[in-house]
Amino acid sequence: MSLGMMEEEDLAEYFRLQYGERLLQLLQKFPNVEEQSDSPSIQLLEKKKEAKIMQEAMEHKKEAFQRRMETLNLRWEELGIKEEQLKAHIQKFEQFIQENDQKRIRALKKANKERELKRLRLRELAKAKQEMMALRLEHQKLSVKLQDYAIFNKYLEKVVENSEFEEIHEVIARYKTLVSMHHDLMQSAQEGQEKIERAKARLARYMEEKDDEILQHNNELARLQMRFDRARSDVIFWESRWAHIQNTAAKKTLLLGTIKMATLNLFQIVSKQLKESTQVSLEDTHKQLDMIQQFIQDLSDIWTEVKKKEQQQVRM
Repeated sequence: MSLGMMEEEDLAEYFRLQYGERLLQLLQKFPNVEEQSDSPSIQLLEKKKEAKIMQEAMEHKKEAFQRRMETLNLRWEELGIKEEQLKAHIQKFEQFIQENDQKRIRALKKANKERELKRLRLRELAKAKQEMMALRLEHQKLSVKLQDYAIFNKYLEKVVENSEFEEIHEVIARYKTLVSMHHDLMQSAQEGQEKIERAKARLARYMEEKDDEILQHNNELARLQMRFDRARSDVIFWESRWAHIQNTAAKKTLLLGTIKMATLNLFQIVSKQLKESTQVSLEDTHKQLDMIQQFIQDLSDIWTEVKKKEQQQVRM
């Protein structure tokens, strides 16, 4: 809302509040038309006079209100300027507070780092003191060992005096060489012993495998021996059966020969009775039997016929 519109609305409201009731009171003071006895011209003059007075009063009030509004506008502008100044001051103060916070945070971080570095240095110092104590103890031990080994140094000096060596370090080098050779020999012996152990293990495995093979062959041999014994018993059984078959065949052959001879005799008798020449071979027993059977059948038929005739004659 603009300042001019605010002034007009405030002015109208102001006059309404200030003069509304007064105008109403003035109108109430005026006499009614029926009660007035003055002439209309007098009343008109009075009305104009009152209107002029009211107009002047309104002009004075309006000027006073405008002066007051100007004062308020100036005051409002001053307040706006102060507000902007206050905002700028607050912004600067907040920036100052923020910078102080950042400085405080950096200071705290730096203090924490310094404390951590101090603790680290203290730990390193304590560790260094411990290492120093350990080195001192080691130095004391080495000093004691040096005193203990001094006798060996004297012994080596005497060895150098009574040997082909010129310096103690030559004796020590010779000793190291001998120790190295001894170590190599021990290692070679150890390797040889390990090879022997591996060879023994291989021999044991080989013997075990061969024992297993021998056991398998023995089992196979026993199984074959059992099969051989069964086969030999079967041979004896079948030999006895063969002998029995041969004996039976001989008996049957003899019986067959006897039957053939009997059949041949009967065939010859039948042939004589028939008085016919036949073309049957002497070895063809089946045909001979057929002819004998036919002859017997014919005789049976003849005999039956004769019996019938005899019975008929007896009846007659």
